[in-house]
Amino acid sequence: MFPKPQAALSPNTYAYESEPMVKATGFREYDARWLFGKEINLMGVQALGMGLGVLIKELGQKQEIVTGHDFRGYSASIKYALISGLMASGCKVHDIGLAVTPMAYFAQFDLDVPCVAMVTASHNDNGWTGVKMGANRPLTFGPDEMTRLKEIVLNAAFDNKPGGSYQFHANFPARYIADLTNRPKLKRRIKAVAACGNGTAGAFAPKVLEAIGCEVIPLDCDLDHTFPKYNPNPEDMEMLHAIRDAVLQHKADVGLGFDGDGDRCGVVDNTGEEIFADKVGVMLARDMSAQRKDAQFVVDVKSTGLFLTDPVLQKQGAKATYWKTGHSYMKRRTHELKALAGFEKSGHFFFNAPYGRGYDDGLVSALAVCDMLDRNPTKSMAELKDALPKTWSSPTMSPHCADEIKYGIVEQVVKHFEAAQAKGEKVAGQAIRDLVTVNGVRVTVEDGSWGLVRASSNKPELVVVVESPVSEQRMRDMFAAVDGVLRTHPEVGEYNQKI
Repeated sequence: MFPKPQAALSPNTYAYESEPMVKATGFREYDARWLFGKEINLMGVQALGMGLGVLIKELGQKQEIVTGHDFRGYSASIKYALISGLMASGCKVHDIGLAVTPMAYFAQFDLDVPCVAMVTASHNDNGWTGVKMGANRPLTFGPDEMTRLKEIVLNAAFDNKPGGSYQFHANFPARYIADLTNRPKLKRRIKAVAACGNGTAGAFAPKVLEAIGCEVIPLDCDLDHTFPKYNPNPEDMEMLHAIRDAVLQHKADVGLGFDGDGDRCGVVDNTGEEIFADKVGVMLARDMSAQRKDAQFVVDVKSTGLFLTDPVLQKQGAKATYWKTGHSYMKRRTHELKALAGFEKSGHFFFNAPYGRGYDDGLVSALAVCDMLDRNPTKSMAELKDALPKTWSSPTMSPHCADEIKYGIVEQVVKHFEAAQAKGEKVAGQAIRDLVTVNGVRVTVEDGSWGLVRASSNKPELVVVVESPVSEQRMRDMFAAVDGVLRTHPEVGEYNQKI
């Protein structure tokens, strides 16, 4: 019988080599993340594989699964430990080798396999590992599945049996690249910086962009799992500044930055300015709804209010629904509503047919940006951005709040604003126009200014964002109103940054 996982073991000991270690906190709302060696060991990963095999069977799926790994010095060994656990549980495993996460999602369709387990720590620092999992393509696990997986693994409730098997699919990336590039070439000659931060996308992004007709300026595309310059994260200022410098040096039309596992794409315009992902989403929504009447989009609650107020989107009949932050939540809602696309402020974009298959893929996002430029041959990326109505928005601010109490605090904040709306009370000097409570509370007042408070999915923090379409002062007024409510809770700490 396989031993029950331990929460902590000391490395370089007999116990560490002979017992599984799995720290419970690694099971997040929609994927799993651990510090390898400190929070999980190889036997712990094996236990995860056996538990995943049990869960797949419980969910009524065929025990057949795609797996791949990102480019880190230890990812391959973690994948093989995971595979040994999956096979022990009776799964047939399809190994696609070194891959970006969306390549594993694509393999579910291309190989007609229902389940996926991609070994990746995404953009996290070296030392981290994790697994993104799903059993119903194109969706990935949410809180219910992750909670059940945690129960199975930590209680060693395994059901091992013979019948597992392994198949390696050689040169699988060629099939993925062919799928992305089997399309008409761009008519406009677009010079694009492809920035990969020495992460996994470096093996694929330049080839894909060249194949559709871009002139590509590769930036840090050589694979190097030490990440010698910065982590491959297109929200990180170091990476964005490097892209800016390359765009200006080469007079490029656009800079495209890919995260460590290739499911997100950041955009820098031709002047070197970053375009926040929610604004990129508005630009793409304009482009897509011009082609498709009454287009529907899903956006996460941290995103700009322009999805509802932009006059071009209104004229084109586009509709937007705000939903929970988190790639699994957004993917699921976009699928349920059969929306044309879903846009998350972190840069996870989900395109349904005819643009994609519903999962997040940074290269599909990059192709959508290039196609938008191609359809606007006389306009630069900066001009397309500047055509949006101006808004004043804050960065994502994160005051400390302990994991044990953060959801309770947010619940009280929701009740505060619901009561204020019921009584006709004003917020930041104006009546409440709308409350969205699918994920914390997003309160919008009459002039369109809004503020959001939600609990962070994976840190002991709250998340606060404010925006105004009127002025910087109205944005600050909205922040003061939201912060004033938070300050009535002494458990809420200081912000990581303020406006």
